[in-house]
Amino acid sequence: MFSLKDKTVVVTGGGKGIGRGIALALARCGAQVVVSGRDAAALDATVADLQALGAHALAVPGDITQHSGRQGLIDATLARFGALHGWINNAGSAAPADVGPLDTIDEGQWDRVMDLNLKAAFFAAQAAARAMAAGTGRGGSIVNISSRSASYPNPGTGHYGAAKAALENLTRTMAAEWGHLGIRVNAVAPGVVMTDELARTLNTPERIRRQVDTVPLQRLGTPDDIGPLCAYLVSDESAWTSGALIPVNGGSFVPMGYLSYLHRVNQQAT
Repeated sequence: MFSLKDKTVVVTGGGKGIGRGIALALARCGAQVVVSGRDAAALDATVADLQALGAHALAVPGDITQHSGRQGLIDATLARFGALHGWINNAGSAAPADVGPLDTIDEGQWDRVMDLNLKAAFFAAQAAARAMAAGTGRGGSIVNISSRSASYPNPGTGHYGAAKAALENLTRTMAAEWGHLGIRVNAVAPGVVMTDELARTLNTPERIRRQVDTVPLQRLGTPDDIGPLCAYLVSDESAWTSGALIPVNGGSFVPMGYLSYLHRVNQQAT
């Protein structure tokens, strides 16, 4: 894979799922990796795996939705490694308690989803860009992890899709505004990736089969499918790639939320 030797890269939400897969891919390419998140035990386990690969790694527990959490992550990274070359904005989700049909969503549910998936992602990217612009190497690469939910109807998680759509728009504006600083900004939009969290939703063979049937490559994604592209986007080999929105979905363009919605509607009709 691409060489990330001597590059320091932060992965938010790096203790589990896609974030962990990204962190491992970066380590395999030689990066110094900083992982952040709310679950300190998961971060420590990921750091142990990164170190087993020979990488220098650091866990920084914290809440990315808070200014103190974002600035603390920047400060800890610079204190340990002295520079910031890459930032993977991976932290994001919609808790089961915060999803539902649009006519039932209240302001608290809306705010929690937007705060994590849009507001925190923007201000984290802003903090990273400021650190990159001030660094001796001048410049860097920011990768926003979006979702195919950004581009399609999302019954049951409409506000999550809206947040990701806004993040993709911001990605292009960040690329335009920060390019003269030597900062590249791109977005990666995964399809259905089988993480532990998703496995609690796709918890029957039938539900999994419905999803697999929509994927031309005939399998769901894994966290390891997302990491190599992120490594490329952080590497010098992607030096002229900025403002790109790249889907990684096995060739599937059928939104999971819409598919599940149609299945429920059809069940109710019968």
